[in-house]
Amino acid sequence: MTASSPRLRFKTRLLAAIVICSNVLGNFSLSRGMRSGGAGNPFLAAVLNPWVALGVSLLILWMLSRMTLLSWADLTYVLPVTAFGYVLTALMGRLFLGEHVSPGRWTGIALIVAGVVLVGNTPIRTTRPGERRSA
Repeated sequence: MTASSPRLRFKTRLLAAIVICSNVLGNFSLSRGMRSGGAGNPFLAAVLNPWVALGVSLLILWMLSRMTLLSWADLTYVLPVTAFGYVLTALMGRLFLGEHVSPGRWTGIALIVAGVVLVGNTPIRTTRPGERRSA
């Protein structure tokens, strides 16, 4: 598979979507579970909360899928593209957790979207696997 093959682009974009969704949903679940609280020991209440367990499980999936994605694509591609998760996280917080998102934050989110669009149109990998560039 070459660095720009359509199959690699599809696999990379699919895995990037998994990374983004597992991060957003994992953090959302964790936040929801931690806010629900509980009587008595807050640590024990968190450990026994199904939202917290779901959040931790999704964040484990996020870490494993992100590691795989970093093995397929350049770091300079992966980080900006997966930053789209920040946009979805803000929307989830606003819509489902009732959080206030200030105009300054929305401006920052718009800049992130612009960066994701710019980076998303660049090659996924600029070097062959195992090849290193000299500084």
